Amino acid sequence: MVKNKLVWTRRSQQHLRALFKYISTDSPKNAMQVVNDIIVATEKTIANPEFYSPDKYKTDNDGSYRAFEKHRYRVVYRFQKNVIRVLRVKHTKMEPKFY
Repeated sequence: MVKNKLVWTRRSQQHLRALFKYISTDSPKNAMQVVNDIIVATEKTIANPEFYSPDKYKTDNDGSYRAFEKHRYRVVYRFQKNVIRVLRVKHTKMEPKFY
């Protein structure tokens, strides 16, 4: 059985750090909880990359781009050749990027 690999891109890591920094100005405990919840939700894709629905903002999506929301943050990832790449983590109030 081939095991899938989860990779956080530099951009997605920067997004996580930025959201942690932003939330921690009010509550470091809540910031840690939000980041942990996002990581746990993302790790569900290792067992089943198609756990979340296809990204509705991706034009001509072949199904490899997928997205989900957790704590009002939208996480976009792509699954190809047993590698799951987390591409971005953005607040849902930000304008969605059509790509």
